[in-house]
Amino acid sequence: MKLSTRLFISFLLIIILPLALSAIMMFGVVGLRAHEIRARYGIDVSNLDPEMRSFIAAALFYMVIILIITAIIMSLWIYSSISSPLIKLTKATHSIRDGELDFSIQPEGPMEIRELCEDFEEMRKRLKTANEESTKFDQENRELISNISHDLKTPITAVKGYVEGLMDGVADTPEKMERYIRTIYNKANEMDHLINELTFYSKIDTNRIPYNFNTISVHDFFSDAAEELRIEMEQKKVRFSYVNRVPAETRVIADAEQIHRVISNIISNALKYMDKPEKHIDLRVLDNGDDIQVEIEDNGRGIAAKDLLHIFDRFYRTDASRHSGQGGSGIGLSIVRKILEDHGGRVWASSREGEGTTMCFVLRKYKEAV
Repeated sequence: MKLSTRLFISFLLIIILPLALSAIMMFGVVGLRAHEIRARYGIDVSNLDPEMRSFIAAALFYMVIILIITAIIMSLWIYSSISSPLIKLTKATHSIRDGELDFSIQPEGPMEIRELCEDFEEMRKRLKTANEESTKFDQENRELISNISHDLKTPITAVKGYVEGLMDGVADTPEKMERYIRTIYNKANEMDHLINELTFYSKIDTNRIPYNFNTISVHDFFSDAAEELRIEMEQKKVRFSYVNRVPAETRVIADAEQIHRVISNIISNALKYMDKPEKHIDLRVLDNGDDIQVEIEDNGRGIAAKDLLHIFDRFYRTDASRHSGQGGSGIGLSIVRKILEDHGGRVWASSREGEGTTMCFVLRKYKEAV
């Protein structure tokens, strides 16, 4: 049954019907003969002339009419105060059903209806936010698939080319054979690194990063990392320098494997965009009060100011990387930020186009409780 029908029936039963019965009773009383009124009620109306009786009857009639009109007006007032917001809520529900969320509901009507409108508007905002996040997530996944396809295609094509060369006997000397096999090995390592990044990214997306926090020596950890990097940079003909200005006893609570991943991702990103004949990377570990600050500086092509604030965003790639053969999945630096945030640290970058980039991150020092 509709709201209007319920209101009509309710007012009919509660107001109009009793008034009508009262009016009928009054008209019946006025219509009785004078001696019957005197006998029943002890009221002498014999002296009332016909005009007075007509006046009383008319007054009672108009009173009933006024009360009926008042009841109708009250019914319409209550109905409009409830039906208007309900109609808007119904239209809003249909819009949400059809996937349209770009609207707003203004609270109106009685307090209960206003609260309902406010709750509905809050629900709409949350649905819109969730829908936008879902759309963004789908777009990022499509971009990830595109980037990964591009990144895998390059080494796979190279591997196929060199394998075909081996099969066709192009590598007819031990030197060529070694060069072909070394290239295939390096390209396989590139694909392995990319797959590891994807595996780690899936753990980030589900908050299942396997951390193993321990108290580690800053001096020992970065000295070992620097030695590994020195060997790697020598093979790639990149000049490498390492400076540690942190006291020998300084320690931090961290997952050594994941901090090593942070350094590796930053170095890999730097190597990817080296464009100078003489390449160099500098690693510095500095004392920053309650923190240690790690700086990794390169002399690559640099990053534009408009891109600098976004390089740690997931799937973000600068214009230079989009138009270069290097590409990149766009998740390496986002992994860096996630790991450091989970360690209670932070990461940022400074850069000058054409001169190079410096990546910086901080970790809090470990202090024994006293």
